[in-house]
Amino acid sequence: MAAPLVLRDVHLPGAPSWWPLAPGWWALIAAIAIVSLAAYLWHRRRTRRRREIEHVFDHTLAQAATPAAEVAAISELLRRAARRRDRDADRLQGQQWLEFLDRGSKRQDFAAGSGRLLLDGGYRRQVDAAQAAALREIARRRFLQWMGVR
Repeated sequence: MAAPLVLRDVHLPGAPSWWPLAPGWWALIAAIAIVSLAAYLWHRRRTRRRREIEHVFDHTLAQAATPAAEVAAISELLRRAARRRDRDADRLQGQQWLEFLDRGSKRQDFAAGSGRLLLDGGYRRQVDAAQAAALREIARRRFLQWMGVR
């Protein structure tokens, strides 16, 4: 007679170790690192470019000796920036120029607001400093927008 078989319960293998990671996890970690680095570099470059463009605007206006010279400098900066929108924009005159400056905005800051100073402010002997400051504010916003930093 044969000896009785001793039956034992099924033993499941232990759970796999989490370390070392599977290749898919390494690929995911690398992709996240690359995307994070790219986002950081893009943000840093955009911030640096914004500071440089703000510096160009502010430095140019700081060199203006009078409010009339400041208005003339603002006009020149806006005309240069307008060429990024339309290559013939710097040739516009009068009301057409002011309407072009307001294009894309819900407000009429240039055609009906303090931006009207651009029409003749650069040619006046005396320009009110408060008017020049109001123009500087809206012109700076438009300049930064057209230069692609806002």
